Amino acid sequence: MQLLRLSELAQHGNLRVPGNYEQICASESERAEPQGEATRAQKLHYPSGVIQYAHMKFLGGAFKEILTFIILAIVIVVPIRLLVAQPFVVEGESMHPTFESGDYLIVDELTYRLSDPKRGDVVIFRYPKDPKVFYIKRIIGLPGETVHIEKGKTSVTKTDGTSITLDESYVVAEDATYTLDRTLGNDEFFVMGDNRPRSSDSRIWGPLPRSDLMGRAFIRLLPPGKTGVLPGSVAETQ
Repeated sequence: MQLLRLSELAQHGNLRVPGNYEQICASESERAEPQGEATRAQKLHYPSGVIQYAHMKFLGGAFKEILTFIILAIVIVVPIRLLVAQPFVVEGESMHPTFESGDYLIVDELTYRLSDPKRGDVVIFRYPKDPKVFYIKRIIGLPGETVHIEKGKTSVTKTDGTSITLDESYVVAEDATYTLDRTLGNDEFFVMGDNRPRSSDSRIWGPLPRSDLMGRAFIRLLPPGKTGVLPGSVAETQ
């Protein structure tokens, strides 16, 4: 409408329209038009198909990187969780004062595949009476040995016939009047909790088969003030 009005005025001699007026208006009209992706691509001499291909190529590369990361995570993390280490949260007070309920541990599942458990090791295992339940206890007797408990004092007769009395300053002693003698098989361990009055262990349900051993307490992550490697470990009594 503006162009028409200007043209009418020019016909009546009131306004002189430059000869290239139509070209100027056309240029301004082109700049005012919204430019879609295809139009911009044509002006930049890039066909819209090229842009779409580049976009799809970028998405394909990103998807490939994400898929590669997921596969690597599965390949690396899953075997570690299944064969090397697993988290474990202590429940109950059977290992007080060494471990408290809520302590967060990393269990070393590799060491016992390469070497034998030692006396004094803190181990995590499947409860022989219910494999779905996991216990944490300390190894007292090794395969082939005989464990003696008399009025709360523990001694062990080793496979070579020598006898040792265990230094158990780390345990909560019980006011015990009973005696117990238990000889272990070739693949059996005698385990007890450090809180003797409140622990269900080999004194009650018998020896622990090696096949039920999961691993040893390797790292304590929580609580922060008690973090450390091989928590609760003690030197083996010779």
